[in-house]
Amino acid sequence: PISGKVGFFQHIPGEYIVAMDEKSSLRNERTHIGIENAKMKVLFKQIAGFVARRIVAPISVGDTAVAGERFGMIKFGSRVDILVPKNSDLKVKLGDKTVAGETIIAVVS
Repeated sequence: PISGKVGFFQHIPGEYIVAMDEKSSLRNERTHIGIENAKMKVLFKQIAGFVARRIVAPISVGDTAVAGERFGMIKFGSRVDILVPKNSDLKVKLGDKTVAGETIIAVVS
């Protein structure tokens, strides 16, 4: 979601309930990835769903991340949650379709 250094990476084993269930972000297998640059820190979660049951994230703390580039993959009904700073100007709304590496989610003031 942003260019910077990977400052945090954690893999959390878990269940495989349907990814769109609100409990999946706490119970399913997931990775938490934090990227930071001079302006901000962003945390995102890759959450495995009932069908996918697998997360591939070949990055580590200290790696360089580039906005829009692929950093890993989850498929088939999985999801990604992105936590942005409070002062962000959201560019998407509930129900919008997004495209990985193309859709601008938010702009930080």
